[in-house]
Amino acid sequence: MSSGLDGRAGIDAALVRRLVAAQFPQWSDLPVTPVELDGWDNRTYRLGSRLSVRLPTDAGYLPAVAKEHRWLPVLAAGLPVPIPTSVAIGQPGEGYPFEWSIRRWLAGRPANLAAVAEPTHFATEVAEFLLALQRIDPAGGPIAGAHSFYRGAPLAHYDEQTRESLDVLASRAGGIDIGAATAVWHAALAAEWHGPPRWFHGDVAAGNLLVRDGRLAAVIDFGTCGVGDPACDLVIAWTMFGGPSRQAFRQRVNQDAGSWARARGWVLWKALITIAAAVEDGQPMAEQAANRRIIADVVAEHAGQECRA
Repeated sequence: MSSGLDGRAGIDAALVRRLVAAQFPQWSDLPVTPVELDGWDNRTYRLGSRLSVRLPTDAGYLPAVAKEHRWLPVLAAGLPVPIPTSVAIGQPGEGYPFEWSIRRWLAGRPANLAAVAEPTHFATEVAEFLLALQRIDPAGGPIAGAHSFYRGAPLAHYDEQTRESLDVLASRAGGIDIGAATAVWHAALAAEWHGPPRWFHGDVAAGNLLVRDGRLAAVIDFGTCGVGDPACDLVIAWTMFGGPSRQAFRQRVNQDAGSWARARGWVLWKALITIAAAVEDGQPMAEQAANRRIIADVVAEHAGQECRA
C-alpha cells in the first residue's frame, strides 16, 4: 500500500494542523510542534501543552492505532506509572492515508543511566512495571502476531533471518564468535514457551521509558504490545542495564531459565540483524560497538549457564 507521502518527510506540522482543524476543530487553535526526540514507526507532535498527535509512517504500523485506543485504558488501570491514553482517532485526510490518534501528553525525558538517580533502583522500577503488566488479565487481548511484529510469538518466526545474519557475519572479521552466538540461538529456540498467555509491551527500550526527577515516570509506545510470551520484554537487561543494575533487574523480575534463554534469543536476533545490515551497507564494524557488546554479554551468560548445568 503506497502512502502517497515521501516517507517520514511527508508528515509535518502543517499537515497535522490541517488534520486537526478539519476533524477536531475544538483543538484547532492549539499550537502544533514536533517533539524533541521522535520515533521511527510514528511521527509525534505536541498539540498544546496537554495533548499529542501520533501518525503512523507506514501501513505496517497502522494496526497499533486501534489496538492502543482499545487496550491502553485497560492496561493503565493496573500499572504503577502512567502510559499513553488515546482520546480520539482521526481518519485519513489532507493527503494522509492512515488513521491517526490524539493522546494525552506524558511529561518526562527518555531514559539513560546518567539521567536516573540510582540505576539499580531504576532497574527495579522497570521490573515492577513488567510484573504488573504480566498480572493484568489477558482475556480477549490481541494475540501476538503480525500486529506485534511477532514480539511475544515463538522466536522461530525469526530463525531464517537470524541464520542469514550469522552467515553474513561469518565471512567478516568482526570479533564475533559465530559458533557461540549460534549456540545461544539454538538454546533460545529449544526453550519453547508453554506458559499461560501474558501481556507484553514488545519494545521495552530506554527511549520508551520516561524519567522525571531521576525516577521512572511513564512508559510509552505500546504499538507492539499484545498477549503471549513476555520474554521479549526482558531484553532491556542487556540493552540498557549492566553490572549491579542488570542483577537488580533479574532478581526483581524473577523469570525462569527458559524465559531468560528466549530473552537472550530476542536480543541476539536484533543485534545480529542490525550488525549484518550495517556491514552489508559498508559501515565499519567498529560503529556497531554497542551491539557487539550485547552479543558478547549474551554469549558469556549462556556459556555460564551451560557450565552450571
